[in-house]
Amino acid sequence: MAMSCKESNRAAAAAAAAAGMDGKYVRYTPEQVEALERVYHECPKPSSVRRHQLIRECPILSNIEPKQIKVWFQNRRCREKQRKEASRLQGVNRKLSAMNKLLMEENDRLQKQVSQLVYENTMFRRNNPNNALATKDTSCESVVTSGQQQQHLTPRDASPAGLLSIAEETLTEFISKATGTAVEWVQMPGMKPGPDSIGIVAISHGCMGVAARACGLVGLEPTRVVEILKDRTCWFRDCRSVEVVNILPTANGGTIELLYMQLYALTTLAPGRDFWLLRYTSFMEDGSLVVCERSLNNTQNGPSMPPVPNFVRAEMLPSGYLIRPCDGGGSIIHIVDHMNFEARSVPEVLRPLYESSTVLAQKMTIAALRQLRMIAQDISQSNNVSNWGRRPAALRALSHRLNRGFNEALNGFSDEGWSVMGSDGMDDVSILVNSNPEKLMALNISFANGYTSICNSLLCAKASMLLQNVPPAILLRFLREHRAEWAENIDSYSGSAVKIGPCTFLGTRVSNFGGQVVLPLAQTIEHEELLEVIKLEGISDAPEDAMMPRDVFLLQTCGGMDENTVGTCAELIFAPIDASFAEDAPLLPSGFRIIPLDSGKEASSPSRTLDLASALETGPAGNKLLVDLAANGTATRSVMTIAFQFAFESHMQDSVAQMARQYVRGVISSVQRVALALSSTPLGSHTGLRSPLGTPEAHTLARWISQSYRSLIGAELLKCNGETSESNLKALWHHSDAILCCSMKAVPVFTFANQAGLDMLETTLVALQDISLEKIFDDNGRKNLCSEFPQIMHQGFGSLQGGVCLSSMSRPVSYERAVAWKVMNEEDNPHCFCFMFVNWSFV
Repeated sequence: MAMSCKESNRAAAAAAAAAGMDGKYVRYTPEQVEALERVYHECPKPSSVRRHQLIRECPILSNIEPKQIKVWFQNRRCREKQRKEASRLQGVNRKLSAMNKLLMEENDRLQKQVSQLVYENTMFRRNNPNNALATKDTSCESVVTSGQQQQHLTPRDASPAGLLSIAEETLTEFISKATGTAVEWVQMPGMKPGPDSIGIVAISHGCMGVAARACGLVGLEPTRVVEILKDRTCWFRDCRSVEVVNILPTANGGTIELLYMQLYALTTLAPGRDFWLLRYTSFMEDGSLVVCERSLNNTQNGPSMPPVPNFVRAEMLPSGYLIRPCDGGGSIIHIVDHMNFEARSVPEVLRPLYESSTVLAQKMTIAALRQLRMIAQDISQSNNVSNWGRRPAALRALSHRLNRGFNEALNGFSDEGWSVMGSDGMDDVSILVNSNPEKLMALNISFANGYTSICNSLLCAKASMLLQNVPPAILLRFLREHRAEWAENIDSYSGSAVKIGPCTFLGTRVSNFGGQVVLPLAQTIEHEELLEVIKLEGISDAPEDAMMPRDVFLLQTCGGMDENTVGTCAELIFAPIDASFAEDAPLLPSGFRIIPLDSGKEASSPSRTLDLASALETGPAGNKLLVDLAANGTATRSVMTIAFQFAFESHMQDSVAQMARQYVRGVISSVQRVALALSSTPLGSHTGLRSPLGTPEAHTLARWISQSYRSLIGAELLKCNGETSESNLKALWHHSDAILCCSMKAVPVFTFANQAGLDMLETTLVALQDISLEKIFDDNGRKNLCSEFPQIMHQGFGSLQGGVCLSSMSRPVSYERAVAWKVMNEEDNPHCFCFMFVNWSFV
């Protein structure tokens, strides 16, 4: 039977392919390409065994040599990499174009501001010829004038026409702040514009109140941006509620809204703030969207809102958002926040917190941009799921709930059921009690399960303290990494109230836990906040459980751990969770909040926490170095607020209150001891490498690693080899390749990593010991490791071919090759294995 035309063409192509085996290249048929593509999507880098198996399983590939198939996969990977790189470069180009446009606009604004200042200076000199050398602060004359005008506004009625007049005036003032020279803006310390930065951030200089301004590019359409930003309670952590009292449509298609907004108090030393606002949403002629806001007051004769107990009425000066559509998708956004927080109503020591434009920028302005960026990233990476089976938005919601629950307990509003208990004669710790049935209904389901007592009341013990010369970020890192220093400070209490940690209940006894294990969950785009699960090992609830201690889990969020970031508060907030880890499970948050009161930048080493345990054991050196710290510009002040919540049976209220006071006072004592050790520790580079690495054991390990590498492989690992042990350790820590040490146990776990190793695994030195060696390799990597491991054991060293491994956040990491060797101690006995991943990068 004659062959069909299609079959003959296929046979001819196959023959041509077979004939071209010895030639320069092979021409594949569409069917062959389709078969290879199917395999590529399953395994982009098949092994030699897999390629031979592929030829056997696919007869259509039988005429092609395994070597040619290997070449095809190499070319296919190269094309895929080029495609991804081209796509990435196109995205970077769009970002750069939009950022260039923003920078040009910013440059024009600055030129106008300079021209205005030059003109004002010329006029001043002309009008004061006899005092030409006198100086005058004209930095924000226009804003002062604007503020004076606000005090003499023509009273308006509460009619729609009167409110529209106020709205149009608010719009004009806001636009002048966002794009003009109505406020003298100066670049915020530490913020550098760039394609991957948060945006261009500036703070006010010399104007009424505090103000912050930001410009940025976000990958969302303008209407979506407006929807997100209006929902302030979802991204502004200090916002308790926003109530829309009335909505009025306008003739130009916009809306006027009357709002009442409440902000939480950040400490126990000052009340919360509230605002009575007008919000105006409108469309510009160029297609831009504008949302502007301002406070309504009696001068404007608008609808009034009576004072609310426990709140101080603050003022929002014309502020808002200007959102413009961007070519190629996304939006360019201008944000202005201008506030008067009535700082005179708080103690003098706290006034810097309410008078700092930098704090406002970090907590409100930059927070809005970060929320937009994270939502845009969620949309672009909609298939991303964490190790725990949760999407980034769900994990952020958990972090938000922790923060909100902590704020609720800290503020203790009466409309939520909280009431104040009487003092025991000392006012250092405040006690609040809540017996609201609605609030406790869900808690009984979770916390009473498995216990003889049913908790039907909540108690919050809170306190604030002033800290001197202690960078908040460093103190917070120590509290996070050394929980035993403050969580195990009390052994027993009188009566039936016994030692209670932040995750335990009345009527139970908790012995010292054996240790903590950090299980990372998620982190924000700029790593300014972490969400993690803490496993406390070896907890005994009662004497009869001492033989079989259990593990307790805490959901924990921590932020503000980078002391190089100006104006951020450091927070460590945690709550007990059960094994199910349900997203809607009730949370009972407790924790610490450390707020800097000085706007100056902290000049301290970023790695000074883990070696403080030895300082605590030997005792601090006193305050003899505080003068030196102040002279070096590193003296800081901050206020720490502590709040711990306990669930208990209502009939045991007095004993629980006594226990809670003692517990919190014990925590305060421990924190003060840690703070004193921190403030007494010399700062600066002259102290050498101070950190978890600053211990003698770390110096010894660095020497063993370099000596073993030299003797086994015959090359120098560190350029400074042979110099001091301190320089050896420093060179190892800053080595460009990822260097990790693991134990020589049946299941090797990592015990040490340099900075590149921690970055590759996306973890910390504390959590590193929870990662096993086999966990980071994929299937091919584990097979390769198993095949090379006998040689490593026999010769003492070996090399692994390049491949892909996984970070602790399940992100793929490619590496060119990996070198493994035994680390020998002084007696020439094996101490650990060391792995060096060369030229690694995230895929």
